[in-house]
Amino acid sequence: MDDDIKFIPAKFKNTYRHWMTNIKDWCISRQLWWGHQIPAWFLPEGGYVVAENEEEALLKAIEKSGNASLTIADLKRDPDCLDTWFSSWLWPISLFNGILDPDNKEFKYYYPTADLVTAPDIIFFWVARMIIAGYEFADNKPFNNVYFTGIVRDKIGRKMSKSLGNSPDPLDLIDKFGADGVRMGLMLGAPAGNDIMYDDSLCEQGRNFCNKIWNAFRLVKGWEVSDEAQQPESAAAGIRWFAAKLGNTIAEVDDLMGKFRISEALMAIYRLFWDEFSSWYLEVVKPAYGQPVDKKTFDATLGFFDTLLRLLHPFMPFITEELWQHLAERKEGESIMYALLPEATVCEAPILAQFETLKEVIAGVRTIRKQKQIAQKEPLVLHIKGAHDNSLDAILAKMANLSAIEQVEEKTAASSAFIVGAVEYSVPLESKINVEEELAKLNKELEYYTKFLAGVEKKLSNEKFVNNAPEAVVAVERKKQSDATEKLEAIRASIAALRQ
Repeated sequence: MDDDIKFIPAKFKNTYRHWMTNIKDWCISRQLWWGHQIPAWFLPEGGYVVAENEEEALLKAIEKSGNASLTIADLKRDPDCLDTWFSSWLWPISLFNGILDPDNKEFKYYYPTADLVTAPDIIFFWVARMIIAGYEFADNKPFNNVYFTGIVRDKIGRKMSKSLGNSPDPLDLIDKFGADGVRMGLMLGAPAGNDIMYDDSLCEQGRNFCNKIWNAFRLVKGWEVSDEAQQPESAAAGIRWFAAKLGNTIAEVDDLMGKFRISEALMAIYRLFWDEFSSWYLEVVKPAYGQPVDKKTFDATLGFFDTLLRLLHPFMPFITEELWQHLAERKEGESIMYALLPEATVCEAPILAQFETLKEVIAGVRTIRKQKQIAQKEPLVLHIKGAHDNSLDAILAKMANLSAIEQVEEKTAASSAFIVGAVEYSVPLESKINVEEELAKLNKELEYYTKFLAGVEKKLSNEKFVNNAPEAVVAVERKKQSDATEKLEAIRASIAALRQ
């Protein structure tokens, strides 16, 4: 109970403690037609011998009884079988012949093993007994960690069973969703030690993710590559950003896997591939329609894809192997199974925050396009009032289709605006804007932020809150007050400009 063997989750230590403090004698015989028959032979006059086979049993029987005329026919073997757990409890030792040859190299190398993955309903039948056998016969624990999976239940919480008819055929699921889709669906819904409420929608999510990976691969491998083409500034910035994002996620996955939070690790990779790599990175670096991609960007993208496939391989082995084989030239017998898992690298932290701000600005411009029904192919001009970081402007111009990005003292009257942080962004629309509608929207924002600021200031005026709340919490509220004040000033300025 001192964590020499670690249970994940730790709550199952109580079950283990209960069994070990209430241990009883173990009847190892079972009346079954299958299994390991008990290697004991009874003598005609009484008594028994234990041997590996009939010949050895006869020799031992003659020696024990002193009757040299005994034959095998005189001996009667015990008809019972050994309890299945009697052989299973020796598994970590007997697998490498540790009982008969405890000094062999394989046993010394592999015992104790690192991790045991099992279900909590056999803690005593198997886990505890392996621990007992390990200390008794090998003088050491059999494993370092025990990871307990949950029980698969249907969506209304019933344990799956044939009698209830609520257990789907795994082969049917694989036909419908693919092997990787089923694996991913189950793992996403399987936090350590907690039961899985199975629903087909989990596997459907896994199948959709497989399709996403496949489509991203087809897109990248379908690009025409030019050795002469220059790398665009937007692509170079996108590569710097995704390299930092990838490094952070690898570090996060390493940490989560070390804590056996497997479903969370998979979700982190899922979000990275779907939300960041596919939705943002590929859009940033992909060439214009009918144009080739520069080799530098193409090689970097293939490198990212290789890393992502290696990250995903333990969770989705089939699609990752297939795509990895076609990602580059491979040697005979080469497999992603033997490739090293990616290692986290030093991340360029500032660019991560800059890119999140960039996403908000791009979303703001796209919202204006949607509200004003302006086609994506029509270039816009973006005016900026405030302290704007222009390090990713090349990406901003490409993703929002901007013909110009200009710093201004005041936004023009005929424009539509939005605020990110304390910076005001506006798109001059001239005759395209409906002044009354824009004023109504700004007045609604003015009302919201006025009430929001009043709530924050009320909290900060409470001496009990300021004196007793953690310093970090108070700092967050003061930041809210500062941002809301700046936003209100920008909104009022926008209203004044429209009324001119």
